[in-house]
Amino acid sequence: MDRAGPGLLARDVAGDKDAQVAAVLRVLARLDADVLLLTNVDYDRGLAAAGLLADRLALAGAPYPHRFALRPNTGLQTGLDIDGDAQSGGPGDAQGWGRFAGQGGMLVLSRLPVDAAGVRDFSAFLWADLPGAILPPGMPADQRALQRLATTGHWEVPIVTPAGGRLRLLAFHAAPPAFDGEDDRNGRRNHDEAAFWLALLDGRLRLAPPDPPFVLIGDSNLDPVDGDGRTAAIRTLLAHPALHDIGPRAETAPADPGHAGDPAMDTAVFAQTGGVRVDLVVPGAGLPVIAAGVLRPAEGDALAADIAAASRHFPVWVTLEVPG
Repeated sequence: MDRAGPGLLARDVAGDKDAQVAAVLRVLARLDADVLLLTNVDYDRGLAAAGLLADRLALAGAPYPHRFALRPNTGLQTGLDIDGDAQSGGPGDAQGWGRFAGQGGMLVLSRLPVDAAGVRDFSAFLWADLPGAILPPGMPADQRALQRLATTGHWEVPIVTPAGGRLRLLAFHAAPPAFDGEDDRNGRRNHDEAAFWLALLDGRLRLAPPDPPFVLIGDSNLDPVDGDGRTAAIRTLLAHPALHDIGPRAETAPADPGHAGDPAMDTAVFAQTGGVRVDLVVPGAGLPVIAAGVLRPAEGDALAADIAAASRHFPVWVTLEVPG
């Protein structure tokens, strides 16, 4: 993956208006990444929508012949009343919040082949099976037996490198630590979605740790020092010896008074929290990093307007020297 463009990218895509899609296309073409992880992209089993997006990107000069997605937990009904409204079948009763099955999934677009046979999907892993899980107090037995940990998914996706090796993407999109009640269900789940990767890397699960080289990539919905949420898991994860948190930074960023974190590392700005670092591309330890950053142009830049129209988040990119 050379310096011609970012090697890996985490990106949140929201909505489906024509103007927004056009802005997404311009931003992604400008980034010119070899591998993209897009979050909040609705899933369809045949990946027809992904193909249409790839076709339009190819016309914009950014071809992505390889596409990959799995059915997410979003909108996958449990048959239980999870949200406590005395009804089942609503968006809050799904394994991950969603009005329909597959709403807001994840999508990998790649110029390099995806080793589909080597994919590991951890999305069915039960929350209650996580060592040290901080389940909501009094969580009913039927929910404990059925509730998956991943809001969207936890995937290990091997990308075939030019030399024939494998670079494994550890991809996820966690629940926001908000929009719940006094039991802090979403905050607890958000914490544990990051803690899953800790347990996997440490070998504390009945699952083999990923073979290196790998990259943790996705939307944690959790800033390690600012915003809402239980930060212990994400801080410990970013400091894990199997990972190298290089802290991608924007070249320009406005001040964020009252925040402990570096505003240049923020990847989204919300009215409730201010700037937060929630989107991650974290290489495994030992992977040579050529460059990294957060694409956040100064206001008034035409690209800044496109990014604002495309998503609530700023793209995060890392260029790696990947061994064969």
